[in-house]
Amino acid sequence: MKEKYWYALYTKPRHEKRVTEELTKSGYTVYLPLIRTLRQWSDRKKKIEIPLISSYVFVNVDLKEYYEVLSVCGVVRYVSFEGKAAEIRDSQITALKKAVEGNMQIEIMEKCFEKGQKVRIISGVMRGCEGEFVEKRGRSSFIINLDNVGFVVKIKISADDVIRI
Repeated sequence: MKEKYWYALYTKPRHEKRVTEELTKSGYTVYLPLIRTLRQWSDRKKKIEIPLISSYVFVNVDLKEYYEVLSVCGVVRYVSFEGKAAEIRDSQITALKKAVEGNMQIEIMEKCFEKGQKVRIISGVMRGCEGEFVEKRGRSSFIINLDNVGFVVKIKISADDVIRI
């Protein structure tokens, strides 16, 4: 029997459910974590299911199926780390399933920074400056302590403009 691994697929925006449906029809083991949320329109409120992680679908495939999956309409690529598709352990998928099914409070954070971690600003007017991560404020902004500008400055900056060093 061929060994299968879990991988995260990156899909076109708002194609997660369609990709999941197509992969399931083709016989693949697929997991799309969905959460129920209340959405408000101008004339009504409605509970809907949305993907926990936008543009991500998890698939369990062997080496042969690995390439076949890429031909499904809506699939963009595998989520990779250092140029290689990141394998996800069964235990991590199981834990994610339990958290979603148990209606636990889940917050997805794209970048993880620890207090005191050295960071570099990679875009904007502060590009190239290095500092120390102080805290996260809101969904997409950080406070960073810059010490290489001759004095201590705390700035609020978008998470997309910062990398770990």
